[in-house]
Amino acid sequence: MIRHKGHFAIGLILFFSFIVVLIAMFSPLFPGGLNGLQWADEMFNRLAKGSSYFIPKVAKDIDQYKGTMFSTTLKMGKPEDKPGDADKRASRSGVILAAAGAKVEVKGEELKIVEADLGKILEAAIRDSETMFNNGGEKLKELYAADMKTDDFKQIYRQWNNTLPKISKYFEKEKKMKERKICVDIVKKAVEPAYNFYGVEAVKVKEHVGLMAFLLIFYVAYTLWWGFAIFYLFEAAGLSMKKAKVKKEV
Repeated sequence: MIRHKGHFAIGLILFFSFIVVLIAMFSPLFPGGLNGLQWADEMFNRLAKGSSYFIPKVAKDIDQYKGTMFSTTLKMGKPEDKPGDADKRASRSGVILAAAGAKVEVKGEELKIVEADLGKILEAAIRDSETMFNNGGEKLKELYAADMKTDDFKQIYRQWNNTLPKISKYFEKEKKMKERKICVDIVKKAVEPAYNFYGVEAVKVKEHVGLMAFLLIFYVAYTLWWGFAIFYLFEAAGLSMKKAKVKKEV
């Protein structure tokens, strides 16, 4: 039974307009044949990538490590490996280190770095990260595919994430914390963002302030939209929430 026809009319208008907008959001009406959620997700990914470009900041710190020679043995196995996985990882990691001027020997899952210049390795990692960040997977294939015997450029690039963390642990054991830190920084600020955002076109937040403001305001407004629709429909039916009266003891 409708007790407040005015509230009922407002509630219906809000309810059905909310549904119409919801249907439109899930329809392929946006650029590229995407629906609203896909388009918004893609846009936020592009904005996130534009805000994750720290490569120049870490690149300026690597010159001081040129001439820092080291040698160690890295065990490339992982608990989840299948037979042969660790051997392939060691071999492929050896390829990118050798390309950076390191002398390496591979025996099974062990990657022995006989002699390497930390600065040159970091420089190569930065160069490949810049290439990957700019969606240049084909360039990495040209550099490494023949020696790694794979055309999967993401698998090629992953070798930086396989080697640098292990090298950082070596420096940690040697109590060379500056060397450890630069390895960790390059993984977090260059290698990982370049890999995770591959294929996404970066845009800067400052160039899309209006769009960002619109999306945030729309999110809040659309949430309230539904809330008020339910509120007015309940009010029209005579349902409401009121503070209970305090009972006085006799």
